[in-house]
Amino acid sequence: MSAFTEAMAQVAGAVSVVTVRDGRDDVGATVTTFTSISLDPPLVMVSLAGGGYLNELLLRCDRWAVSVLSAEQKAVASRFAAAGRPGARLLLAGTPHHRGPLSEALVVEKGVTALEAETTQVVPAGDHTLHLARVLGVDYVDAAAAPLVRLRGRYRALG
Repeated sequence: MSAFTEAMAQVAGAVSVVTVRDGRDDVGATVTTFTSISLDPPLVMVSLAGGGYLNELLLRCDRWAVSVLSAEQKAVASRFAAAGRPGARLLLAGTPHHRGPLSEALVVEKGVTALEAETTQVVPAGDHTLHLARVLGVDYVDAAAAPLVRLRGRYRALG
């Protein structure tokens, strides 16, 4: 492990699932690099591996959803992080979810919060791509739910 990788493993990141609907299929991935960028206007950013399939889809499909997971959703995070994973609908079988009305992407229920967004700017950044997006709507907020974070290579409950 490089010194940089080890250093960054010490920084906790909220665990989220980003989903997008691509025609007939739904795709998603677990991310820890989702953050707000601006309050006025409401803007968010997600960083995705440049060579990943989700990144490829977000370069074609502007609208997407992000579900910030709760501490009770470690299994969801693991399913969406697994290599060679199936479509998002199969990954969410048995997990409460719905289709976002503004993005048509799948939204995981019972997390900390969920948003729908529309990419306004794409910025290449090393081996990743930053997708800056305008918030289309806030699907829900559960201030009582403990968030799930990733720290030192493990999922952990916060709170």
